[in-house]
Amino acid sequence: MKNKKQDYFKENNIKIDYKNIDVLARFVNLHGRMLNRRKTSLSAKSQRELANAIKRARFMGLMPYVAR
Repeated sequence: MKNKKQDYFKENNIKIDYKNIDVLARFVNLHGRMLNRRKTSLSAKSQRELANAIKRARFMGLMPYVAR
């Protein structure tokens, strides 16, 4: 049997929010790209919510689209 990694947001009881930049930055690599589910070990639902939160934060100007 495989050991399943826990979902970070469910484990720590954190609500995914576009205003929480410190948490969102953990799931973005150095180039500003979102990490995939294998690396984040999130559930599908949490990964979708995370992607929408990152996109919303970028649109609002809270996070950069590309890091140089």
